[in-house]
Order: sequence, then C-alpha cells, then structure tokens
Amino acid sequence: MVVTGTDTGVGKTIATAAIAAAATAAGQRVAVVKPAQTGTADGDEPDAATVARLAEPALTRTLASFPDPLAPLAAARVAGEDALTAVMAQLAARSIAEHHDLTLIEGAGGLLVPLGEGGWTLLDLATALDATVVVVARAGLGTLNHTALTLAALARRELPALVVLGAWPADPELVHRTNLYDLAGDLAGAIPDGAGAMAGPLFRREAPHWLDSRLYGRFDPVAFRSHSR
Repeated sequence: MVVTGTDTGVGKTIATAAIAAAATAAGQRVAVVKPAQTGTADGDEPDAATVARLAEPALTRTLASFPDPLAPLAAARVAGEDALTAVMAQLAARSIAEHHDLTLIEGAGGLLVPLGEGGWTLLDLATALDATVVVVARAGLGTLNHTALTLAALARRELPALVVLGAWPADPELVHRTNLYDLAGDLAGAIPDGAGAMAGPLFRREAPHWLDSRLYGRFDPVAFRSHSR
C-alpha cells in the first residue's frame, strides 16, 4: 500500500502512522518504508522516526536521505549525491513485503514529485507494485481541485485509491463541511488535527477510530459525513 498526499504538509506521515497503528492492533506485522527523506539538516524528526514513535510498527526504513528540504531528486543533485533509482526502490519494497503482512510506502510531497534518478515518481512506484494508493488530503481550501487531480492521475494508471483527510479540525467551519460533502473519491478516514502530538500509547489506542475497515479500523464514512454537515 502506497501513501501519497495532495501536496506537502497535508498530514501524510501522521496518516501513515495511523494506518500502521490500526493494522498492528489488528494483528498485522507492518513495515513502513520511506523511499526518500529530505530536509535532514533542519533537525526535525525524520518521518520514519515519527511513525516509529507513534505506531511502533515491526519495521521502519528510509532508503535515501538528503539534507536540503527539496524534492528528493533536486535534494540529491544539490547535495552531490546519487539519487535513488526506481529499480532499487522496487526491489527494497518487494523484499520487505516478503516478511510483513502489510508494507506501507510513504512518498514525499505529492504523487508526481520526482523521487529519484530519471525523475521517477511515487505514481511510477505504485504502478510497478500494483498497489492500492491512500491519498491524504487537506480539509480546507484547495482540497477539491488537488484531490480530484491526484485521483485522476491514479485512475489513468487504473490504480485503486482511498482518500483520508489528514487533519480534520475539532470545530469544522463552513469550508470544511462543504468540502467534505463535495470531496471526490472514496473516503476511508479522517485524522483529527493535532493527532501527531499525542503520546504514543494514546495514538495507538485511538487510531482505529479514524480509519475504516479497509485500513484496519472502525471509522464509518457515511456517519462521519452526516454528522459533519
């Protein structure tokens, strides 16, 4: 399963952690793979470390890391380092999947961000692995267009997709409620805003409530949409 976002900063890592936590609670042996991490020089917690802290999956692995907060291919070029190849990413994902019940692959930025040598993208990786793609979307302005464009790109490759709202506010405003009604795609979850600041045990206990059964949880999209109108 591949996790992408409609943009950067939409809550992709926290959504990945939530899926990992829910699946682990359901008895799955879970691996989380980050093909490329950028911005390591900023001193922020790497995405894989965030997932490990919140969800405690069986494995977290980052395949390539670069210091500058840029798209991975650009970050590799600026750093004078070799970019990750598509073949390396595919081989690593398949090898890890052999030893786990669920492998989650978290991208960087959006679906078409160049991740490595030759400009391959998360869409290319998902296609090669024939993976279901979880699209993490914003709740606020701009989400309708970005979500529809991402889903259209996935549909052209005939890849199944689920939509998860990456940060649903505790007090939704009119824009959030109308976006929820008009949002394209198959809604499969909503992560509460601020979930990433939870202590690990609380996060792991609550995560199944944020995701539906296809993502190992108990979330009801119909009830959620009805309640949030």
